Amino acid sequence: MITVAGFNTAIDRFIQIDALTPGEVHRVRDERIYPGGKGVHVAQTIASLGERVRLVGPVDDAYQAFIARQMSARGVLFRGVEIESELRHCLALQETGGSITEVLGQGPQLTQLEQDDLLREFGRSAQKSDLVILSGSLPRGFAENLYAGLVEYVRDLGKHCLVDASGEVLRQAVNAKPYLVKPNRDEISELVGHPVINIEAAHMAVTALRERGIAMPVVTLGELGAIAADDTGVWHAQLASARLRNAVGSGDCFLAGMAVAIKRELPLEQALRLAVACGVANAESEETGFAERSKVDALVADVVVRRL
Repeated sequence: MITVAGFNTAIDRFIQIDALTPGEVHRVRDERIYPGGKGVHVAQTIASLGERVRLVGPVDDAYQAFIARQMSARGVLFRGVEIESELRHCLALQETGGSITEVLGQGPQLTQLEQDDLLREFGRSAQKSDLVILSGSLPRGFAENLYAGLVEYVRDLGKHCLVDASGEVLRQAVNAKPYLVKPNRDEISELVGHPVINIEAAHMAVTALRERGIAMPVVTLGELGAIAADDTGVWHAQLASARLRNAVGSGDCFLAGMAVAIKRELPLEQALRLAVACGVANAESEETGFAERSKVDALVADVVVRRL
């Protein structure tokens, strides 16, 4: 079992328009609504790959049945903790040319009781799991050192903890030395204090994170693929040819692939191949943050992995 902490559940609205012009009225060509948040994306892709997964996150009264139904259909065991405030709503506007503009909602302010309930449910799930993932931003109310504390808690359970976060939350989590961190290009640049925009810079970044005690640091670079390191060295993985339609959520699907590979004790070379295939499978689809297993299987062999 894999537990995913997705503490900032969202409702994602994906809208297609001809072209985005500020200040103008726009006609919607197509509109879809999905359960969202990085934790949701990670969990449903893990389930798609055939692993048992439990997602812990907040729900509100308006969308509780919708999220539970969608997660059940995707094979995710969902442990929703009901909150009084509304979930955050996120909007993705896709223009005909493929460009996507995201508007991310602020999200609810959780009460102390709601925070305690979430953490209690997370603890119960983590104790029964082989692997734990902390994914995404924190709702208002939680302290920025929360992930750092949970990393230590999971380590004390004798289990691997994977972290995907940003800003100060990521910085403090790194100090707690989780098994894996997965910053993207912007997040690693902020963490190290200088731009990380190419493979060479990402190589230096994952090497530095290894020296800080991260067993498996990973940096995703969008179209340039991903760089990762472990005891076997530093590796680069990339799928050069892809029909990208919607890259939103691809990093989450990538993390799901890494988690599944770690659960199956695959070597890093194979883990990166699976993870990149998951990210590209999402980017080639219209839906945000979901990689279908059939698409992943079709892409894995085309991922090029090399030791740097």
